Amino acid sequence: MHKSSAWPLALLYAALIVFASLYPFAGWRDQELVWWAVFTQPLPPQYWTGFDVGSNIAGYLPLGFLLGLGMVRSGWPRGAVLLALGVGSALSLGMEVLQLYLPRRVPSNLDWLLNSAGAALGGALAWLLHWAGGVQRWADFRQRWLGQGDAGGIALLLLWPWALLFPAAIPLGLGQVLPHLEAGLARWLQGSAFSAWLPLRSAPEQALTPLGYLFCVAVGALIPCLLINLLVKSSVKRAVAAPFFITIGVGVTALSCALGYGPNNAWAWLSRPAALGLVVGLGLAVLLAVLPWRWSAVVALLGLALQLSLLNQAPQSAYFAQTLQLWEQGRFVQFYGLGQWLGWLWPYALLVYVAARLTRRSEPL
Repeated sequence: MHKSSAWPLALLYAALIVFASLYPFAGWRDQELVWWAVFTQPLPPQYWTGFDVGSNIAGYLPLGFLLGLGMVRSGWPRGAVLLALGVGSALSLGMEVLQLYLPRRVPSNLDWLLNSAGAALGGALAWLLHWAGGVQRWADFRQRWLGQGDAGGIALLLLWPWALLFPAAIPLGLGQVLPHLEAGLARWLQGSAFSAWLPLRSAPEQALTPLGYLFCVAVGALIPCLLINLLVKSSVKRAVAAPFFITIGVGVTALSCALGYGPNNAWAWLSRPAALGLVVGLGLAVLLAVLPWRWSAVVALLGLALQLSLLNQAPQSAYFAQTLQLWEQGRFVQFYGLGQWLGWLWPYALLVYVAARLTRRSEPL
């Protein structure tokens, strides 16, 4: 048995699937349908598209892959497909049954079958990767770069590009959740005695200055590199990994912009402050590669705190709000909950992880 980041990643991905399947969590009511009504529907349903088929398979394939990879790393490769199929099918069935109580969602036995197939396919891919020696090569690579490593930290690092896929108001600026939280609380407490408890902004939100914009982009590029400092001991390897991950972040941001505004506008986000922020972030990442991991953790905490403070006080542009509508109401609704919650929660999960690392007594100096 070996340590594996596949288990925490699988758990997190399953939680995000639950959110995406039940979003927007409004209008719950008993529609006088028995739970097995999911099985009695005609197959195939009256309305379905090729995109629906592909998205339902693709949505559960990573879950099956992570579960299968966890089984392989735990020394039970023969159970990879079986566990992926069982857990994926049970989770999908539970979501379809719960959707019977959500008028805005449409449960389907075809979705359940496709989700189950996607999970089984993911488990099979994990087993094939193990059979071809890919899992062992990854384990050897991880051992060379990370030693025993830390499954939670590796999971956060691997999730960073996925968190960037959902549109962000500021490039690489994750965690802008306060405006949504305030709006949600206002809706829930509307008309109640507690509505007066909500804090009111004494002044209108001020847009970020170019320098503030540059700072947020620079910290967004620097933070995953500081996370690498917590996982990798060699300063040379840290300096090599930093440009690689920042390049991935830039590519995913361009992809997100292309999905929201069209391929011709993939690089519209790369303004002068954003470009300078990337350069500053990369330069700091290379310079700080020599820091001991504890100092890297302190810098990460301070940088994240300042960046989140700026991001959550900045307003969202009308163009960005329109982009979110395209993601929420268009075909991206299948993955809306997954990407949105990753983008919202990733920096806060990192804060918890870094603080926990700093408080461990067993950590080497």
